[in-house]
Amino acid sequence: MPINAALAYQNNKVQTASPAELTLMLYEGAIKFCNIAILGIDEKDVSKANTNIIKAEKIITHLRSTLDFRYPVAKEFDNVYDYIYDRLFEANLKKDKAILEEVLEHLREMRDTWKEVMKAAK
Repeated sequence: MPINAALAYQNNKVQTASPAELTLMLYEGAIKFCNIAILGIDEKDVSKANTNIIKAEKIITHLRSTLDFRYPVAKEFDNVYDYIYDRLFEANLKKDKAILEEVLEHLREMRDTWKEVMKAAK
């Protein structure tokens, strides 16, 4: 697929996604960027690690900004996102793969739970 066609497909996918699907895409993106950051650390590419950890941090910041505090569970999510963000910051400071692996466990668990919520809502 040519690059322009791939970009058009991605744009269409995002523009036609439901809020639940967009949240899932954000989790997937954060996971992807953490994995790329780990590759960067393995390759001793500090810039690659830094850039991708920052991308993951931006996703977490966005997810936090969308929380609706009229629901009590939002405070719990806020605490988890705050913890993940702090761990990403520390991972970036130290270029620490172990911290990124821990973050990935949390993100995968949240993504998988979100998928279950989406299934149950259908």
